This record gives sequence, structure tokens and C-alpha cells, in this order.
Amino acid sequence: MCGRYNLTLPVEALARLFDFPERPNLAPRYNIAPTQEAPVICRRDGGQRELVFMRWGLVPSWSKAMAPSAPLINARSETAADKPSFRSAFRARRCVVPANGYYEWRSDPSGKQPFHIAPAAGGAMALAGLWESWRDPARTDTPPLLSFTLMTTMPTPELAAIHDRMPVILSAADCAAWLDPATPADRLSSLLGPFVGMALKAYPISRRVNVVRHDDPDILVPLDDPAPRLI
Repeated sequence: MCGRYNLTLPVEALARLFDFPERPNLAPRYNIAPTQEAPVICRRDGGQRELVFMRWGLVPSWSKAMAPSAPLINARSETAADKPSFRSAFRARRCVVPANGYYEWRSDPSGKQPFHIAPAAGGAMALAGLWESWRDPARTDTPPLLSFTLMTTMPTPELAAIHDRMPVILSAADCAAWLDPATPADRLSSLLGPFVGMALKAYPISRRVNVVRHDDPDILVPLDDPAPRLI
């Protein structure tokens, strides 16, 4: 499960990396949490790439209410293509979620210990996502709600020591295929395994990250051991 992440690159850098028209500058986000709005990259109606703000926690288009009993913040790569909540979006509404890193919690005897996991060389990574458009059936005159979920997969052997899932990370070439509505299903499936093309670093951080309102650089400070572990 991936339940928090951060995005601190300015929009100009993101536009160069992900090839979309520039938007007004984005404020750095150090603790993006479910139900919050975050920028995602998609191709609506098969057009050019664009950066769109969406709510984290996918609401299926057929849902009668905006909020399911639990926000659909993750979709398992092994079942998303067939699961009713995700299969329509998997076929036609795939997105890329830019991030500088994500947070995961390891179960320890003393409690859950948060880790920050990010590219060892710095910069951004592309997380595979699905998006959906939902309109309140009782208020058809209001704009639709755009929402997204993050795809997850089995972890690399190194990350398995922290958690039994990890987000699907895409290369630049993979992003193009993931966003292309014409990409066949077998090609899509090949993108959804653990990504080994990028060295990652992981290190424990303070439990301050557990509190959503803590959205500042201090939550990235390594806990005790200042040397991140390369994985």
C-alpha cells in the first residue's frame, strides 16, 4: 500500500520531464495524503498530455456517492483490469502521478516505523495511476469530480523488508505507453511489475509524517542514522 507521498519539484521541471504545457507554479508538497487534491498527468479524450488536479481516492463513475466506505487510494496491478471499481479506468483512463518520493510504514515491535523511499540520484519518479470522472447524480449541474488511484505491485526483494507492496514506477518510455489509449493489454501488463531500472534509497524518518498537517521539509530528515540505505 502507498498511502503518502511528496512532490517538491517546480512545475517547469516537471513539464520538461513529462512533456506537458506549463502551468502556474506548484507549491512544494511534503505530505500528500488521501482525499487531498494532487497534480496528475493524463491525456483526456486522447489529446496531448496535461497536468490536472485530481482528488486522491478514486470514485468509480457508477458510484451513487462521492466517498466509498474506504477511499480507493490504491489498485492492485494483478487485479485492476478485472475489478469493477477499476476496469473501465484501466482500459481508457490511465495517468501518471509525479512524485519525488513516497512513504511506507514497517511494522516493528515498537510500532509502525515510517520510511522515506525515493530515487537515489534525486529528482522525480513517475507512478502509474488510474483516473475517473464522477458526477453527483443528485447535482448534475455541478462540474464532475476527477479522482485517481495509484497502482501497486509486488516489492523488490530489498523493499520487501519494509512492506509487501510498492507503487508501480514507470520509465520515460513506459509513461508514453501507459498514457497511450491504444496500448494493448499485454503491453500494459508488462509495465506493472517491480521497477528495477532506478536505484532507490530508503531511510527511517520521524513519525511526524503520520499527521497530515505536517507538510514541511522537516519530515524528510533521516531518523538517527543520516546515511540512506541504497536499494
